[in-house]
Amino acid sequence: MSCFAAEWSIVPSLSTKAYYNDNLLLTPLPHDPTYGYSISPSTDFSGKTERLDVTGKATLDFVNYYGGETTQFTNMYFPLTVRYRTERDEWGFSGGFTRDNTLLGELLTTGVVLRFTQRNLWNLNPSWTRMITESLSFQSSFQFSDASYQDALRVGLVDYQVFGGSAGFLYHLTERDDVQLAGTYTNFHTTNAPVGLRAYYPGALFTYSHAFTEGLKLTVYGGPRFLSSTSQSAGFGQTTKDTIWLYGATLSQQFEQVNVQLSMTRDIFPSGFGLLVQTDRIGALVSYNVTERLAMSLDAAAYLVTGAISQSGGRSLSEQRLLYFTPRMTWRFSEWWAAEASYGYRLRDADALNEPVVSNMLTLMLTYHPPKLAISQ
Repeated sequence: MSCFAAEWSIVPSLSTKAYYNDNLLLTPLPHDPTYGYSISPSTDFSGKTERLDVTGKATLDFVNYYGGETTQFTNMYFPLTVRYRTERDEWGFSGGFTRDNTLLGELLTTGVVLRFTQRNLWNLNPSWTRMITESLSFQSSFQFSDASYQDALRVGLVDYQVFGGSAGFLYHLTERDDVQLAGTYTNFHTTNAPVGLRAYYPGALFTYSHAFTEGLKLTVYGGPRFLSSTSQSAGFGQTTKDTIWLYGATLSQQFEQVNVQLSMTRDIFPSGFGLLVQTDRIGALVSYNVTERLAMSLDAAAYLVTGAISQSGGRSLSEQRLLYFTPRMTWRFSEWWAAEASYGYRLRDADALNEPVVSNMLTLMLTYHPPKLAISQ
């Protein structure tokens, strides 16, 4: 006799945040400090059965800025992850909708400083995994992204779409070692640019993971991308071909109270600048649970950004460099209340700048966590 069990939960919260930034736009031009505040209602939800896992979040972020940059806007975050398993197969989905600004999500992904405006981003990533044997599995995934910018052409930005996928095999060599070989394909095109760009880059990727101990793990990967791009303007097309090697390594260590993660990556990202960019990034993330109620963390990274395509219809991206670090402290001072303080430092440099540009940001946040709502069947 089969037994069906399900557990669903909802975790609401309400946050208010105060900001101070002495150079919000990371501009070398004269500017005034920016002050602001935000109010953010949010709900985390999850559901689990013997075969199905669902997790998601719904967050609205009502932001007001004053001083150097006076504006009002609303950020939205609706991520969703779904997993369904059978005896040999697993179907998955990750993605959702994000509305943020270019100096928030896109900057920390690509390392490129764009004009300050709102971005709407859709991500859809279904996947399928088939267990062939206990040690060998076939994995496949599909990617679709659609990015659009508020007043895009007025601020010099370009909407774009990306679709692609990957397929390959994962083999468990030992209890501590995994190897994976996959073929990939990505297609990028702009949707509203005066100079249109379409690029595609198939490639291959080899990944190796090794667990030294229960808490220490290393993952390395690398492979080529064969990039072909065509720019079109007034009926004239220009095609370029390049081969770019992508790679990365992540080393993570988990202790009882401390987690450390070091990473080094090279990847290709689409950008609102209207080009594909090559981003080399070195990062470190350290978190320390001082007590059950007090936690501290440090997030730091350095970026080196160049154009993956050297030139597109006369547009090119000069080399850019970005450095940031953010120490943060979180204090859960009661069952339902938490306070957080963080400092953000960003340094931007580029060939087109006479000297580096520095930004300092201070953030204070207070969050109310009402009781969790749970339903079991």
